[in-house]
Parts: sequence; C-alpha cells; structure tokens
Amino acid sequence: MAKSKVEDFLTASEEAEIIEAIRLAEKNTSGEIRVHLEKSANDEDVFDRAEEVFVFLHMNNTKLSNGVLIYIAVEDRTLVIMGDKGINDVVAPNFWESTKDTIIAQFKNGDMKRGLVEGILMAGEQLKKHFPYQKDDKNELPDTISVG
Repeated sequence: MAKSKVEDFLTASEEAEIIEAIRLAEKNTSGEIRVHLEKSANDEDVFDRAEEVFVFLHMNNTKLSNGVLIYIAVEDRTLVIMGDKGINDVVAPNFWESTKDTIIAQFKNGDMKRGLVEGILMAGEQLKKHFPYQKDDKNELPDTISVG
C-alpha cells in the first residue's frame, strides 16, 4: 500500500522541529497553537472543515479563547489559519492572511517545514502582544501535530 501524501508531507525530524517551534512560540504567551494535517477536506468547504477540526481538537475550550489552528489539507493544497474569538477580536483584520502568505511562500519553494515554523513563530509573536505569558499559565492543548 502506498504511503499517503500526509506522511510524505513532513519527515519525523521536520515534525520534531515544528513541535519545537510551537513550544517556543507558546513560551511567551498564554495562547495555544495547533497544526493539523489531513489528506483532504473531502469536498467540504475548507473553512467549514477547519472549523470542525478546531472544535474536535477542543481549541474552542481555552480559558481566554486564544487558540490558533493551522489546518492543511495536503492533497487539496489548501491551508486555513483559524483563530478563536479572543484572538480575532484583537489582531489586525489581515493578520492571518499575512501569516498564511508567509507559510505559502515557503511551501511554493518546497519547504513545508520552514513555512510552518515561520508561520508558527509569527503567530506566537502576535499572541505574545495580546496574550502575554502568565506565571500560572498551563499548556491547555498538546503541542503535537494532529493528523486526520
């Protein structure tokens, strides 16, 4: 049986570097960042599918509504960055578009890991401004990459 494109998307060491970028980005903020990869949005609207994943991963359950999902449907070649209400109320309206553009620029160069790392760190910087790290902060969501 052939490997899926999801498995081909990142090597184990690239995955480890992305998880490290999430940890680094979350070190300075109470915000939560998740990356979710799946083969396809299955003919669903990609934003609707990203929203389903957001809820499935309990990203809408953070105390300050400050979760960010980077959703990628590998075979569809689509990417959605979705922030929870607490974030979307305070960041500039085009913030997610500029983060998405940064990621896509690296994807077009064939560097998936670098695109995700840069996007995660950008999101972390924005989260730090609006949701600084609190000394009693708990990591509310796992830092691992989820695959659907």
